[in-house]
Amino acid sequence: MSTTRRLISSGSKFESLIGYSRAVVSGDMIFVSGCTGYDYKTNTISPNVVEQAEQCMLNIAAALAEAGAEMGDIVRVQYTLPDRRDFEKTWPVLRKWLGEVRPAATMVQAELLEEAMKIEIEVTAKKERA
Repeated sequence: MSTTRRLISSGSKFESLIGYSRAVVSGDMIFVSGCTGYDYKTNTISPNVVEQAEQCMLNIAAALAEAGAEMGDIVRVQYTLPDRRDFEKTWPVLRKWLGEVRPAATMVQAELLEEAMKIEIEVTAKKERA
């Protein structure tokens, strides 16, 4: 049995420059690429890690909605931050979006593509069959 694969784009310049999709839907699985705090409507990014975390979640929610899923379908999340000390600052935002979902999670400290980026969040979701 062949699984159809659907690509989802956010319009980020990085998708075409690097060669990836915001999300890939494969069967009932949705793989959302690392989302940063860029607001793709205005092509701006806040200097504040908490505001960036909120925008990351908005970007993820938009990708999942386009895939026919929602935040409650997330089963795995990875947080990447250049400064691990910023992670705790983002917890209220993360709890707001995922506190009831409680996906498996990992936090990694690593440099990101641009200095302005203070957090990147990647998720995997599984749509429940109706």
